Amino acid sequence: MERGWAPAPRWRAAWIFCLLPALVGGQPLVAGEAAYEERTVTGVQGRVVELSCGPAASAPPAAVFWSFVATGSGPPRAVAVGSGPEMAVAPGAGTLGQVTLRNGTLELRELRAAAQGRFLCQGLFPQPGRLRVGYAAILLRVLVPVSKPFVRPTAAAAAEGAAVALTCAVREGTEPLSFSWQHRQPWGGPPASPGELGGSGAELRLTPANRSHAGWYACTARNEVNNRTSEPVYLDIVYGPDEPAISVEPFSPEPGGFSAGEREDVVLSCLAPSNPPSRYIWLHNGSQVHTGQTYAIAAIARTQAGTYTCLAENTRLQTHTQATIVLTVYYPPAGSPSCSALATGDLRAVALRCRWLGGFPPARLRWVGPGPPEEEEEEEGVMGTSFSMATSIQPGVATRNSSSFSCLASHPALPQGAACGTTLWVPAGGPSCTATATKGDEDVMLRCRWEGGTPPATLRWRDGGGRALGDPSPSTTILVLSAGGGLRGRDFICAAAHPLRAAGAECRLRLDVPKLEVERSEVAVLEGSEARLACRRRGVSLGAAMVWYDPKEREVTPGLAKYRLERGEAWVNLTVRDAEWPGDGGIYRCAAANAVGTASLPVRLRVDRYPAPPNVTISKLRYMRARTEVRLEWRTQGAGNLTGFVVQRRQAKKIPRRAPGPWETAAGDIEPHSRDRRLGGLDPAVVYAFRVLAVNHRTAGHPSEVQTPAEPPFEAYPAVTGAAAAGMLVATAASLLAVRCVARHRDTLPRLHDLLFRTAGSGAQEPIGTPEDAETAASGEEGAAAAEPAAPGAAGGNGTRGHPPVSPGALPPLAEPLSALPAATADPPVNTTTTATATP
Repeated sequence: MERGWAPAPRWRAAWIFCLLPALVGGQPLVAGEAAYEERTVTGVQGRVVELSCGPAASAPPAAVFWSFVATGSGPPRAVAVGSGPEMAVAPGAGTLGQVTLRNGTLELRELRAAAQGRFLCQGLFPQPGRLRVGYAAILLRVLVPVSKPFVRPTAAAAAEGAAVALTCAVREGTEPLSFSWQHRQPWGGPPASPGELGGSGAELRLTPANRSHAGWYACTARNEVNNRTSEPVYLDIVYGPDEPAISVEPFSPEPGGFSAGEREDVVLSCLAPSNPPSRYIWLHNGSQVHTGQTYAIAAIARTQAGTYTCLAENTRLQTHTQATIVLTVYYPPAGSPSCSALATGDLRAVALRCRWLGGFPPARLRWVGPGPPEEEEEEEGVMGTSFSMATSIQPGVATRNSSSFSCLASHPALPQGAACGTTLWVPAGGPSCTATATKGDEDVMLRCRWEGGTPPATLRWRDGGGRALGDPSPSTTILVLSAGGGLRGRDFICAAAHPLRAAGAECRLRLDVPKLEVERSEVAVLEGSEARLACRRRGVSLGAAMVWYDPKEREVTPGLAKYRLERGEAWVNLTVRDAEWPGDGGIYRCAAANAVGTASLPVRLRVDRYPAPPNVTISKLRYMRARTEVRLEWRTQGAGNLTGFVVQRRQAKKIPRRAPGPWETAAGDIEPHSRDRRLGGLDPAVVYAFRVLAVNHRTAGHPSEVQTPAEPPFEAYPAVTGAAAAGMLVATAASLLAVRCVARHRDTLPRLHDLLFRTAGSGAQEPIGTPEDAETAASGEEGAAAAEPAAPGAAGGNGTRGHPPVSPGALPPLAEPLSALPAATADPPVNTTTTATATP
């Protein structure tokens, strides 16, 4: 059967049943003899029910079709169809239970309440030689067993006189339901039916409840399937305490009390019925002297005379009653009365207490209010008169702030009376709350204070839901809580009440993990700078300790060179010194922990690099003299933030396939405006390679191309010229000295003298007056020199006509007067030029 199969319309169903005979061997179908029956079947939820199609004694149908119509209106829904051993269950039939079709019988296991309705069966029943059509309509009624009931009282404990109702509730069960109640006394005994107390229905009313109604209550619920009884529930009737009764032994009544002689044994007993049992407190003249039902005084002294009050308290109802007797021990009064003001238990009134202990008879005390004397006399009955201790309950709201009350005391032994007074006033402001954690964060202490006032304000801690925590206390109250995750996010309220204030006051505390806030969630700095990360705590701290964690989740502690911590009461700042890229970047975490829990906030530190400096190109690199210095010049290309230059050098590669040595700094900290540098300290025998880098703080730019220095320029011409000049000077000086020596020693060196100083004869050459003549003479001189060296007058010439060119190293011509000329001569004098050549 396909998913989502739905029942066919009536006309289509007829066709299906016409085709069914083919499925059963081609037997004829007799539709005119169709049988129909109706019946009702009852099933129980969760159990098994079987629905048969046709009479029980008939043979199983050859084919069957089951459908279902829920209680109410609606079309029939297919449930199952079967033919022989084959079976198909329609989708959605699981809402009725676990459906099984066996021999035409529909079986529903774990029957559900949704199966209540009408089941329709259509089947083909085989008979000898033919098939008979049968129909059946089965009304299925599903009964739900009654569940175990439970008793739900309006209150687990009720005060006597209040109305109490107990309800017997069941979650499920087919109606009609009936209920019965059983009651058993607290001290035991057989259960009894409390029908006379409120009926036997599902609700049992106890109106009004009294102390006899206390005990265990259980109910039984029944229907036609089953019956169940609930677990018993205890109903506690709280009452009392009743008015206490005080008895005194020995019995010696006096007007208004009892009397006893000094040193006599006195036993006081008190009885006040109550549930829970009363707690007895004995007060002597307003002071607690004993706890218990019986108070025995051995050898009573006169100081023990006065009023004895039995205070009976019901701790459950927070109610109390009291009874007071006056026990007289004969002695004179002493001292003076004292006045006090205390808030009553309900915090709506003020108990004015006046005490004056001792004396015989006891002092007579009376409270008077702030009104005029005539009003005080009228109020005497209201304010009350007592002996030794007088207590007056003053309504709080009706009393003005700063009202004064006086206690007037009189005693027959005193001619003048005595008095004491008190002023009722409300403290200013309101309560203040603080929270602190103990050492080691083991406990959290909540303190609430509201000091001042008469009577003092009553303080009490409550949780966020209004539940009281701890006992009320005047002026100051402390609540100690165990630390842990259970306190996180909880509110605590200190409620303050004063009888003179109509409305109470309060202060609130919320215990939570530290609230942190950071100055910035992301901090960006340039490398080399300082990064400051600020974190602050706000709200209730509970002594939270604040710490910083670095990106590797290591706690930053004081004393680290990389970090600097600055702390305050509610803040801590972390400074990262000399930030490096990328090592110091990352997520830093500010964390704080207190007795409630831990909180943290991340701060991202981003360390950015400086922009790259411009590129550098070497424009000039040349050795200086002796190859121990170089002159380096460069230029920059492009824009960039520049802070300086660095020059590096290393030995150039000499041997093939051997890597050059490492770069070393030849010059650093060069100003950014410099573009040249002279570098010394070089080894002339080593070939160096140089490069220049532009730097920007800690960022170095791309290095320049690597260059080796060029050789120095050739400078030999000045040296040669200087050497030639020096040689000429030396040769000239030597020639002059030689000529002078020959001239002075004519006799010793006659031949040399004649060679140098002989005069020209008549057949001498004419003076040379033109350059052409000088050239001719020079050529002739050269030829003469080749034939005869050092011929005198060979290079002569007129001094007025010029000098022949002088070769380098030649000395300039020397002219000396000739002293050995002939005495008589016919020719006129001739100017003679003598040329001498000296070799350096």
